[in-house]
Amino acid sequence: MTKNGRDERFTVAVLGPGGVGGLLAALVARAGYRVICLAGDDTAGVLRADGIRVRSGRFGEFTARVEADTELREPVDACLVAVKHTTLDAALARVPARALGDGLLVPFLNGVEHPAALRARYGPDRVAPAVIRVESTRTAPGVIEHGSPFAEIDLTGDTVARERLDALAGVLTAAGPDVRVQADEAAVLWAKMSFLAPFALLTTRYGMPLGDVRTLHRTELTALVAETAAVSRASGGPADPATALARYDAFPPGSKSSMLRDAEAGRPLELDAIGGALLRAAARHGVPVPVAERLVRELEGAGPR
Repeated sequence: MTKNGRDERFTVAVLGPGGVGGLLAALVARAGYRVICLAGDDTAGVLRADGIRVRSGRFGEFTARVEADTELREPVDACLVAVKHTTLDAALARVPARALGDGLLVPFLNGVEHPAALRARYGPDRVAPAVIRVESTRTAPGVIEHGSPFAEIDLTGDTVARERLDALAGVLTAAGPDVRVQADEAAVLWAKMSFLAPFALLTTRYGMPLGDVRTLHRTELTALVAETAAVSRASGGPADPATALARYDAFPPGSKSSMLRDAEAGRPLELDAIGGALLRAAARHGVPVPVAERLVRELEGAGPR
């Protein structure tokens, strides 16, 4: 059955209906597709009873009805994974490979190493990594505040048939975000990593927003951006330190990385997925990264100061 030219049979599961996952779940459901949110008992109960409430300057204020469960119990067309690396292993227990069937697993995760691990678990032709640029926060179970004027998704997957990526991109585009299907997975993941790693490591190490980092620790920022660009280039990704620095300079001075927000809230840090992955890639390619090594070591030992 179709509605406004859309295939209503397309079903999307969302593992981790938080700031990103909750926003996507609500938008996709509002567009007329079936959505199943996967979460703990309490959150699932709230979503079943109240749906997901969104407040967004771009998408408006609305409530979307969704299904919710603690585990995926039937095949879906795609399962969006929007949890932190620190909770990934436990969260994936909610998505048994047999239940996912032939559906795509679409991780919206930081770092560059997760696609290989997910392919080993679910199969190489079922993992389609994605990158999202958005500022969205869960303020309570089922309550989402979308603060950025943008929501942009790059969808990729070197081992996934292009028509499957295009079909999912069509669903996500119909829901509202700006979506691009990109052919080069390494380039997509490293483009994000090249920006994220310096931002996360420096704001968290010094416990300050980006504006203070780029003025008080400019030399370190410049050096770390150059190191990360060199590792990206060696890994098959983009390398443009000048453009990266210009992006940092254009960001609002109060911007905080998600790693810094986790540190301030006393939550586990995605240090291994970001800093650790950067160091491992550097070691594989013989790229010296002394600033990154020091920052990771200091964060491992003492946390932000």
